[in-house]
Amino acid sequence: MPMEKMRNIAIIAHVDHGKTTLVDQLLRQSGTLKPLGGSTTAAAAGGDGTAENHTDRVMDSNDLERERGITILSKCTSVFYTPTKEAGTHLINIVDTPGHADFGGEVERILSMVDGVALVVDATEGPMTQTRFVLSKALARGLKPLVILNKSDRPTSRIIQVESDLFDLFATLGASDEQMDYPVLYASAKQGWAVTDQDAIPKQDTTAVSSQTGMKPLFDMILEHCPPPKLARKDTDPFSMITIQIESDPYVGTLYLGRVHSGVLRPGDAVTAIDTQGNKVGEGRVKKIYVRVGMERVEREEAGAGEIISIAGIKGGGVNVTLCSADEKYWAEGGPQPLPSTPIDPPTISVVMHANSSPLAGTEGTKLTSQMLKERIYREALTDVALSVLPGPTSDSVEVRGRGVLHLGILLETLRREGFEMLVGPPKAVLRKDEDTGEMLEPVEECTIVVREEYAGGVVQKLTQRKGDMRSYDVVDEDVGAGATAGAEGDSAGSGGWVRIEMDVPARGLIGYMAGEFGNDAYEPYKGAIETGRNGSLISMAQGEASAYAIAPLQARGVMFIPPGTQVYAGMVIGESSKALDLYVNPPKVMNMEESIAYMADDEMVEITPKSVRLRKTELDMNKRMRSMKGKQGVKK
Repeated sequence: MPMEKMRNIAIIAHVDHGKTTLVDQLLRQSGTLKPLGGSTTAAAAGGDGTAENHTDRVMDSNDLERERGITILSKCTSVFYTPTKEAGTHLINIVDTPGHADFGGEVERILSMVDGVALVVDATEGPMTQTRFVLSKALARGLKPLVILNKSDRPTSRIIQVESDLFDLFATLGASDEQMDYPVLYASAKQGWAVTDQDAIPKQDTTAVSSQTGMKPLFDMILEHCPPPKLARKDTDPFSMITIQIESDPYVGTLYLGRVHSGVLRPGDAVTAIDTQGNKVGEGRVKKIYVRVGMERVEREEAGAGEIISIAGIKGGGVNVTLCSADEKYWAEGGPQPLPSTPIDPPTISVVMHANSSPLAGTEGTKLTSQMLKERIYREALTDVALSVLPGPTSDSVEVRGRGVLHLGILLETLRREGFEMLVGPPKAVLRKDEDTGEMLEPVEECTIVVREEYAGGVVQKLTQRKGDMRSYDVVDEDVGAGATAGAEGDSAGSGGWVRIEMDVPARGLIGYMAGEFGNDAYEPYKGAIETGRNGSLISMAQGEASAYAIAPLQARGVMFIPPGTQVYAGMVIGESSKALDLYVNPPKVMNMEESIAYMADDEMVEITPKSVRLRKTELDMNKRMRSMKGKQGVKK
């Protein structure tokens, strides 16, 4: 494919603003995937692609993504599009990215593969915290964005205000004049249409939607505003590529995915892998070259600069590693040189992990030793650039650092599904020292909350208690608030006023407080201890099976975390005790893994197995635990 007929573009947005649904429509309306329910004239054929009322989100391909309804990993696909017979067929490589702030590392590393970005913004919610994060990264790389206001047909959309907020955001982030001159499309990814004129937005009825030209305006805008690659592609140029992602294939083994930076690659070519410091970390001969067309891998006999490909046959290497020609005639003095790579923001939250040592260890999992756990975690760090692994405080433990509790929670859920049993300590903020002043700095999150005005006081009080500082407090329209938090409350849109609150809160203060979506913003001086007001724990004194007869009288003392029939052991946390006043009878509260991790105190751990999640005390022996508490009280005095 000539480079002038090739486009590489990333779809970026805040969580739940419609990226994956939009990519689904591009795949279906280009004719790459079969439309859902009925025939669709493919926009790629130059015709009018009619809309589909539902999508299947095929890009969310793994089980965890489908279960949680979020995108976790960046994924590449491609479509062929023919605007006119005279213009010929074009290849559009599309990268779908996660929207959650915890997976920001996936966004950062793929920006080196693309020549443009499509920024998707909810026409009701407007720019959010992750919108700022992903846009700032794209602008810093000099990429020209095009803007898609998704869900524009909703009654709650506020297009004029959102466009004004977007312009202010571009200006605040220091966009160049060229970047500020961005085009805007109005779309409904769910309905499958996009228009260039706000007056052409159809109402929410199938008759109006079916008369649109589908996603053709978006295809045309990508060709017009996303530049083709401008790279060296001759046979005489050395092959080079940075690996962005590692995939696995049961037949050919490890696949290294990235965009060819220069030269031409063919099966049989010898390739060397070097890290960011120029050290050789792997080598091999290319066995297979694949490209993505829709959801399928297609084998190729050669690939040139600008193409996004997967390579099989290389031993060693990893993510953010440069693959280059092994022919020494291409090497500069001193050996092969790595390509410049995108710096990745550091992790903000850490946990310490051990092999399971509880009385129930080994009863549910198949991978039980600390050595197996360490090897698997270090292997994961090779493919996840936002993950950092350090030696733990003991020889049988490791410290794992990530972008947030959800980022680490996905890793733990993956491990338990593979048969691992493990103990996880409480999450801590990753502190760092200011080199100039010597002061300790902690990560600070930008927290945005849209809430009914009657609840705003309680939200602000809790976040202030967690060392939060308010940045803004704005009253917003009732309908806007109802649309932005649809389903969050159960009341009608007109039941009260809404406010939008923005606060800067230490990352450790947000652990366990799931009031919104947060994006890491900066490091600031350490703000001191945080008192969250968490109650004490109800702790089991014996091992065995919890019965309904035994749980019933305990309910008057707090909230139970376990239902009858649960296996317990001495030192296991089975509930939260009540305050001194007003005891209530509560049913068991069964917490999932992320809730348990966020809830646990400093002297507790979470036991994770393929079948169970249990909260326990780090020291199971009650007498030793009591002596330790007395010792700490004595030191404090």
